[in-house]
Amino acid sequence: MQAVSSTFSCDLKSMIQTNLTAKNARYSHVNRNRVSVRCSYKSESFSFPNGIGSSRADWQSSCAILASKVASAENSSSITGDLADQVAAVNGHSNDSVNLSLVPSESKNGKPGLIQPLTNTDLSPAPSHGSTLRVAYQGVPGAYSEAAAGKAYPKSEAIPCDQFDVAFQAVELWIADRAVLPVENSLGGSIHRNYDLLLRHRLHIVGEVQIPVHHCLLALPGVRPDCVRRVISHPQALAQTEGSLNKLTPRAAIEAFHDTAAAAEYIAANNLHDTAAVASARAAELYGLQILADGIQDDAGNVTRFLMLARDPIIPRTDRPFKTSIVFAAQEREGTSVLFKVLSAFAFRNISLTKIESRPHQNCPVRVVGDGSFGTTKQFEYTFYVDFEASMAEARAQNALSEVQEYTSFLRVLGSYPMDVTPWSTLPSEDA
Repeated sequence: MQAVSSTFSCDLKSMIQTNLTAKNARYSHVNRNRVSVRCSYKSESFSFPNGIGSSRADWQSSCAILASKVASAENSSSITGDLADQVAAVNGHSNDSVNLSLVPSESKNGKPGLIQPLTNTDLSPAPSHGSTLRVAYQGVPGAYSEAAAGKAYPKSEAIPCDQFDVAFQAVELWIADRAVLPVENSLGGSIHRNYDLLLRHRLHIVGEVQIPVHHCLLALPGVRPDCVRRVISHPQALAQTEGSLNKLTPRAAIEAFHDTAAAAEYIAANNLHDTAAVASARAAELYGLQILADGIQDDAGNVTRFLMLARDPIIPRTDRPFKTSIVFAAQEREGTSVLFKVLSAFAFRNISLTKIESRPHQNCPVRVVGDGSFGTTKQFEYTFYVDFEASMAEARAQNALSEVQEYTSFLRVLGSYPMDVTPWSTLPSEDA
């Protein structure tokens, strides 16, 4: 075999070094300390009473089964010490924490910039977590969702995401430990996108938090209200402040923006002296804007309800007020008339319902009715989301769902979780 010349060897080393340098530069924004975590959990088959669930995956999705396991779970929790330590390391509570820096901040004028929202391209296999709980929310810093995440998990690290779907995926891929997302507003109604995502993904509701919305009119320093020619914000924020804006800025054009805090960021980044934004007081602090008017919401009772989502459900209890959320679809022959039977199952057991929401059935949006003798008609098919005030640790809730299951083609418990019973305040909080 012919020996390789020294000249060729040097050229080869130079080429390899050049390729490695280029590759490192391409992925320089990725933290080199990131490690991949693979779940080694193996599904086991079980047989449960009342016909609810046929596998452990179904058991996690059905909190009704958890109720029968409360006593055994509490007794066995102290036995699995070594296993608990391993799970704690996976869930991010190990002392040997790794700084992820998944969302690097951009520096401006030598000062660290704000954290940039996660996008679909940032979602990668599961990294290792540090000791701080990481909570995903939709929006940019200064958004009301950030305030909700801070209230739900006060000592957590907030991870902004540019879309609701990205926040769901961040938890599923272990980039975040929890997600806090809005589902309804007292004035604007339900946020249908997140209801659809609850059914599409396999996360569990582990809590709720309610945030009073306190709107402010923001602009660059030195700008007067009569100089504003355009007001931008989220469509719901604009609708909730329509009366105040007509008085403060009667000659300004109203334009929709995808996010309240992002509207404030846009004004600051582009140095727009003729534009104002409807956002929170925290957004004014973050982006260097002045508050032209404080508390401009037309209705003081403007509250948004957020759900706290996790990969695993919590064990329901009876020592505090609990709420349970379910989703179901009617059997083919029952149609939407099944709703009356479902409501009767709860009313008979004196269980109060706090929410009923219908959404088009994704797999079967239209149902054909009739045998062809007198023609056929088409009716819309729906899935129903129901919240009721009861814990799945209570026998009445279990019995109610057992009856509901008889009328439905599928039934899924989204979560049984503590209710948010903190009093509302119309004054601005430190976070908002």
